[in-house]
Amino acid sequence: MGLRAKLLLPPALISLLLIAYLLLGWVPGAGPPGTRTGIALVAAAGLALLLGVLALAIHAFWGRPLSALLRSCAASQVSRNDGAGRGKPPDEFEQIRQVVTDLRACVESSQSTLALSMEQRRQQEIALRSSEERYTLAMRSADDGQWEWNFQTNEFHLSQRWKAMLGFEEDELPDSLQAWKERVHPADLLAVEQAMARHLEGASPRYQQQCRLLHKDGYYRWVNSLGSAIRHANGKALRLVGLDTDVTRIRRVEEILKHIVEGTSGTCGDEFFRALVRHFAGALDVPCAFVTECTRWPPRRVHTLAFWFKDDFRDNVEYDLAGTPCEAVFDHGLPVFYPEGIGKLFPREQGFESYYGLPIQDSQGKVIGHMAFLNIRKMKEEEVLMDYVYRIFTARAAAEIERKAVLEHLTRAQAAPGAG
Repeated sequence: MGLRAKLLLPPALISLLLIAYLLLGWVPGAGPPGTRTGIALVAAAGLALLLGVLALAIHAFWGRPLSALLRSCAASQVSRNDGAGRGKPPDEFEQIRQVVTDLRACVESSQSTLALSMEQRRQQEIALRSSEERYTLAMRSADDGQWEWNFQTNEFHLSQRWKAMLGFEEDELPDSLQAWKERVHPADLLAVEQAMARHLEGASPRYQQQCRLLHKDGYYRWVNSLGSAIRHANGKALRLVGLDTDVTRIRRVEEILKHIVEGTSGTCGDEFFRALVRHFAGALDVPCAFVTECTRWPPRRVHTLAFWFKDDFRDNVEYDLAGTPCEAVFDHGLPVFYPEGIGKLFPREQGFESYYGLPIQDSQGKVIGHMAFLNIRKMKEEEVLMDYVYRIFTARAAAEIERKAVLEHLTRAQAAPGAG
């Protein structure tokens, strides 16, 4: 039974009962028997007309919208018909019930899928956050600073680590191309721009250039700048991402080694010691540098083999180690570094602010002398070279001191018979 029939059945039954009552029941003032029949026929015609109008209204306001709704659920109907087989097609109410059941099952399935997707997304966010934290920690622990140039928006981004590498807080340096250019040494800017242009044009596989960047303290830092362009499918560069590594200490070692090696090569004896202190003083930018040897053992006094002070050589002197920072070099056989306050700690060094001393050891490991550098300003740790660099020259100095001692011994031995 269709939806329209189910809706028309109650009023139709009521109409039949009403007509039957008019024909058979007691009606006040009904008159002759023929009158009762006429009234029943008129009522039947009126009720039939009313049922017809009601049927049209049900079709217009209920039947057609329901048919449209059921047609929009064609997939559910096909699935349902396949499962029903050859039975009689269900009426509208049954179809609606089945559609609602299908929709409920679909909603429950979608909710399960959504919950699973949200859980996967949460896990991915946790993994991403953990990865970002590891990356941030790695970048903070390294001497590397990242920068990025977006050519589509012309935005230039400087990472927090890049700014910190030059001594700035994140809000002290703007993220702009101009701010980056102002940090690059004027003598290096043209070479940097040319190297970038070659890479962006595709002439080089990557951007790589060493240049100097201005630190907040007013001094320049050497960096090795390495970058790579992110390109469109047509080859056009969209962004350039770079990483700057502080190589100041490496460059300083290279320059000092070159400076001292060139200055001391081909020299020996007193000439070597004089060249050693003069070129070390120039390379380290200190006003005072000297090299000594012990006068006796255990060492309590030393005398200088070469003494450089304020751009000139001075006469060699002999002095007591007590009350000087040099004493610790001989006592412990290790380098001694005072970055500041040397004049307050050792009154004999009034006028100087910092000190760095290194032992000179013979082939048996015994301290036979030392090299010392004094400065009138504070010395930073990065200005002091790695110990192995000094050992190259202290080993040579030890060999020269031992050679000098052997020559002096031979000279005294040869002079002894003549004196007798």
